[in-house]
Amino acid sequence: MQIKVQPMGMYQTNCYIVTVDGKDIIIDPGVDATAWIKENVTNPVAVLNTHGHFDHVWSNQETKELFEIPLYTPKGDIPMLTDNSWVPDLPPSFPDVAVEGEVTTLEIEGISMTFRHFPGHCPGCSTIEIEDAMFSGDFIFDRSIGRTDFPMSSPEDMKTSLKRFMTLDFDKTVYPGHGGTTTVKAEQRNAPYWIESLS
Repeated sequence: MQIKVQPMGMYQTNCYIVTVDGKDIIIDPGVDATAWIKENVTNPVAVLNTHGHFDHVWSNQETKELFEIPLYTPKGDIPMLTDNSWVPDLPPSFPDVAVEGEVTTLEIEGISMTFRHFPGHCPGCSTIEIEDAMFSGDFIFDRSIGRTDFPMSSPEDMKTSLKRFMTLDFDKTVYPGHGGTTTVKAEQRNAPYWIESLS
């Protein structure tokens, strides 16, 4: 598996291209991501969203239409993809697959991936596991967590999600929506601090 990353837009939102067996999975195509994606894929098969905030989904529709590939979005955040009340010029996007369930394993073009629903930052906030990588969106960062003071955020849901995260019995490299990588085990050690800070 090969992973390419490029921070996009003023919030430096990480867009990822994950290549497995010659097939490219695009995760969180943010602001003006399409040109970079076009230069770095050879066989794109799907676009995945970790959640629905504008800086992660800005280029969803453009990317989906350019390559004629399906868009997968956590069900709870689908309304955000057409809601421009926060960002008036948000390009609307329309998922082909609504991902739902606490833990959902999908296969796309022979590539297995698992969505884990960790609400708090927003209703649909999820991580996506492909092989030994976890793409955490804005749920978990290196020594930090996603904000819970946005519209549709929930500190209570975040606490519950962090407690569930602490029960994961594996270690993987975590690729967040902003900043550098970390690991599941490292952030499990930090989680009690964040749970306490949300109390």
